[in-house]
Amino acid sequence: MVTSVLSTGLVALNISGGNRVTEFILLSFPCPREMQILLFGVFALIYVLTLMGNGCTIWAVKLDHQLHTPMYILLAHFSFLEICYVNTTVPNMLANFLSETKTISFTACLLQFYFFFSTGITEPFFLSLMAFDRYLAICQPLHYPTIMTGHFCIKLVLCCWVTGFLCFPIPIYFVSQLPFCGPNVINHFICDPGPLMALTCIHAPGIELCFSIIPSLAIFLTFPFILGSYTLVFRAVLQVPSAAGRKKAFSTCGSHLTVVSLFFGTVLVMYITPTSGHITTTQKIITLFYSVFTPLVNPLIYSLRNKEMKTALRKVHMSMKILPNK
Repeated sequence: MVTSVLSTGLVALNISGGNRVTEFILLSFPCPREMQILLFGVFALIYVLTLMGNGCTIWAVKLDHQLHTPMYILLAHFSFLEICYVNTTVPNMLANFLSETKTISFTACLLQFYFFFSTGITEPFFLSLMAFDRYLAICQPLHYPTIMTGHFCIKLVLCCWVTGFLCFPIPIYFVSQLPFCGPNVINHFICDPGPLMALTCIHAPGIELCFSIIPSLAIFLTFPFILGSYTLVFRAVLQVPSAAGRKKAFSTCGSHLTVVSLFFGTVLVMYITPTSGHITTTQKIITLFYSVFTPLVNPLIYSLRNKEMKTALRKVHMSMKILPNK
C-alpha cells in the first residue's frame, strides 16, 4: 500500500508540471488496509470522547453559576483550546486512514501547520495563567478578589489567545515562499516542520532555527513560571492549619500539575531540538500523545478530584435528560 501511495505522489508531482510541489502525501501510520480501518475506528472514538469531555466541561461552567469564577472560566477556555487543538489533527488523520492517495494540498498543509502550532503554543500560556490564578487565590487570598476580577481575567485570556496566534504567521509566510521540488512525501500524520523542511529545494537554516526557537522560548519562559508559582503555593498550603483546607488545595493544584506534566513532558522531547532530521515512529507516537491523547484525558483529570465540577457535570447530565422530554 505504501508503494502505491508513493507512486501516486510521483505521478501527481509529474503532472503538476515540473519541479513545483502542489500537494503533499501524509504517510501517517503505514499499515495494511484492515489495520487502517481499525485505526480509523479507534481514533474516531477518541475524537468523539474528546469533544464530549471538553464540551461538557464548557457547558458545566456555563450552566452552574457557582463556577463563574476565574479558576473555572480559565478551565472552560482551556477546554475550548483543547477542542481547537484536537481539530487541527484528528479530522484530517481520520480522512487519511480512509483515503487511497493520502494527499493534502500545499495550502491546506500550511494552514494545518499554522493552527496546530498556534493552538499548541497557546496551551503553555494558558497553563501559566491558571498557575498564576492559583498563586493569587492561595498566597494572596485577601487581594485575590480585587486583582483577579472577571474583566481582568478575560483580558488575560485574550492576551493568551492573541500571543499564541501571532507567533507563527511570519515564519509560515517565509515557508510558503520556499520552493518544494519533491519528493512530496511527509512521513508523519501532520504537516510537521521537520519532514516538511526536508522537502525544500534549498537549505533554510534560519527558518528551521526559528521553528525551534519559538516553541523553546514558550517552554522555557512558562515552565519555570509555573514551577515557581506552585512552589509558593505548596509552601502556603503547608501552613494552612485545617487538614480539609490543605486537602482541597492539594487536590486542585495536583490536577493542574498532572496536566502540566503531561503536556511539558512530551513537548520537551519534541520541540527543543532542531526541526531537521528523520521522523521516527517513536516521534510520531510522542506527537500523537500530546496532540490527541492529552486533550482526551485532561477533562477527566480536572473533574475526578473536583467536587464542584462533579456537581456541575451532574447538572449537565440532568439537563440533557430533561431536554428530550420538552
